[in-house]
Amino acid sequence: MADTPVIELQGLRAGYGEVQVLWGIDLAVRSGEITALIGSNGAGKTTLMRALSGLIPIQSGSYRSDGADLSDATPAEILSHGIVHVPEGRRLFGAMSIEDNLLMGAYLRTAGRAEISRDMDRVYATFPKLLERRNQAAATLSGGEQQMCAIGRGLMSAPKLLMIDELSLGLSPLLVEQLVAALRALNAEGMSILLVEQDVTTALDLCHAAYVMDMGRIVRSGSGAELLADPIIRDAYLGVLEE
Repeated sequence: MADTPVIELQGLRAGYGEVQVLWGIDLAVRSGEITALIGSNGAGKTTLMRALSGLIPIQSGSYRSDGADLSDATPAEILSHGIVHVPEGRRLFGAMSIEDNLLMGAYLRTAGRAEISRDMDRVYATFPKLLERRNQAAATLSGGEQQMCAIGRGLMSAPKLLMIDELSLGLSPLLVEQLVAALRALNAEGMSILLVEQDVTTALDLCHAAYVMDMGRIVRSGSGAELLADPIIRDAYLGVLEE
């Protein structure tokens, strides 16, 4: 995998109004890798994803992508740099069809119709269930199908970095396996992914690199394999205490 970071954070601080949540985050997502962000509820993971997509302001610190400073960028500017956020809860347009939801992912693109059509075909090849139900309203889909649609909408933005907040939340193990397989396939094609995931075993097994957050700070980092074998991580997040 390449050593070039697709995004790099140094000392990033952010929060909501006067309430600071993130305290000096140092993190890099390297090109062509899957990076996982794990931690307990309230650790600041979703806040970090919102800061990276421009939904909340960055108070201080550095946020760079391919040499560009994104610290004060708007969500549209961040999206134009190829950084795409699949939010927790999917946030689909429930009354719209799957296909129209997918097309919403391409709303800022200047690509021609043929290129967007090819990307739509790629999404349908990745998630065949969406093709079967493409004219169905998104609100009528199962949770797993909605997650596929949300990821597909993100892919329609032609991202260089796909950020997914809570991939497996509320889904059956079988559906999680299908989604993990899809992310592996996308990554094999070169897609960089930043994943927030409550299922720590799944996240660490899937990723190349991982960061552990606690109380708005990065408290540990390493490869997925290293953290999966770390007795402190196993005790804290997997309920397995190494003797």
